[in-house]
Amino acid sequence: MLTADISAAARFRDARRAMRDSGQDEVVRSLRSMSAEIRRQILRMIDTAQLGHVGGDMSVTDILVTLFGAVLEVDPEHPRAPDRDRFILSKGHCAAALYSTLAWCGYFSASELSSFMAPLSPLNGHPNRRKVPGVETNTGPLGHGFPVAVGCALAARLRGSASRTVVVLGDGEMQEGSNWEAAMTAGHHRLSSLTAIVDRNRLQQGARTEETVALEPLDEKWAAFGWEVRVVDGHDHAALLDAVRPSVTGRPVAVVANTVKGKGVSFMEDRVEWHHKVPTSEQVREAVAELSR
Repeated sequence: MLTADISAAARFRDARRAMRDSGQDEVVRSLRSMSAEIRRQILRMIDTAQLGHVGGDMSVTDILVTLFGAVLEVDPEHPRAPDRDRFILSKGHCAAALYSTLAWCGYFSASELSSFMAPLSPLNGHPNRRKVPGVETNTGPLGHGFPVAVGCALAARLRGSASRTVVVLGDGEMQEGSNWEAAMTAGHHRLSSLTAIVDRNRLQQGARTEETVALEPLDEKWAAFGWEVRVVDGHDHAALLDAVRPSVTGRPVAVVANTVKGKGVSFMEDRVEWHHKVPTSEQVREAVAELSR
């Protein structure tokens, strides 16, 4: 199991403390800067590994940065604190984005990121809770993370804990029946501490979601299962901060975050081949330069 980077964790706490004392404009500027750095780090990791899912990593980055940078009550030095908020990345194939975010927060040293997907590295292609602090459950097989999140929210209620559970799903993943069973269960139990965010980039492996198995009207489907639904631009940090606020209806919250696959890199954006295509070294340099402007 990796261990916390004490210095990075201290910087994380200081940054969170500063955000609480800042206006929204300053908070959003900080989150945008963090997102740009996370995206550059993702590119470096995938370039080194010559493996990864860069398109989905880029689409989910702003969601992860908003959650860890300004919302979730977590402590990287005490990743198993009983009353911590729980975060689950159900679309576990986008592990590079999660690892980069966790390292930024200080869950482990950023130097470990260079080992992404290397033989015997704890930073597998899919997150492993026995190896990486901050990972609540192993994910990768789609349709599994969301049901676990429902269990976490139920457990918090039984413990009398005020902790929140947040799960991020891929939109192609919503074609899995287990997710709708989980949504039905959460709606029935009115798990108001649970927030599900769909990374709605409209592309999955090989095709658009609507060509594969149509999901629309996605917001209405969530509402029919008893959820409080919010539709938002998934790259607008201010809008995301508002969208992930606690439930106001006593029902679980579903956020449909409209995103762009490959966001931030013009030649990757909204192109299905970048689901798991690996950029060349020249493309990495071009992409990093674009993200640094």
